[in-house]
This record gives sequence, C-alpha cells and structure tokens, in this order.
Amino acid sequence: MPLLRRRPLMRAAMVGGAGYAVGKHRAANAQHEQAQDEQLAAQQPAQAPPPQAQPPAAAPPAGQPSETERIEALTKLKSLLDDGVLTQEQYESERQRLTEGM
Repeated sequence: MPLLRRRPLMRAAMVGGAGYAVGKHRAANAQHEQAQDEQLAAQQPAQAPPPQAQPPAAAPPAGQPSETERIEALTKLKSLLDDGVLTQEQYESERQRLTEGM
C-alpha cells in the first residue's frame, strides 16, 4: 500500500518542480527585459526625441484663393459642422475668415 500513497506525492513534486522552473524562467526573462529597457533609456538622450503629434494648423494664406477653392472650403466646413466635428462657434469663425477675402 505505500506505493499508492507515493503517486500523489510524486505528482505534487513534479508539478511543484515545473512551477519552480517556469518561475525561474520568467524571472530571467523579466531581468533581461529590464536590462534592455535600461540600455535603450541610456541611448535615448543621444538621439533626438520623437516629434510630438500636433494638431493640424490652418494653412497660411498664399495669396487670394480662387472662387472655387473658397466654395470647396465652405462646403467642407459645413459638412464638418453637420458631422459634429466642429462647434457652431468654430464654424462661424472659420466661415468669417473664408468670406472676408471676397
């Protein structure tokens, strides 16, 4: 009968050993990842920082836009207002800016 009692113990030892091995492997991977992160952080000041995303600025006026360009811009502006992208105040200010040159 002692043989029947040993199997659960052996199974538990095998599961525990496997868990230990996986834990050690994960710890080694985490340590490797941390070393890589530190190495990359040390290299970052030497490189230029990545450009930050900036909202698109209005295009500078390059002379007088043609009549068709103004109509297209007003149409696009109205569709943005209808889609809810622009507020009424934003729409009015941009419309005023576009129509001032007429």
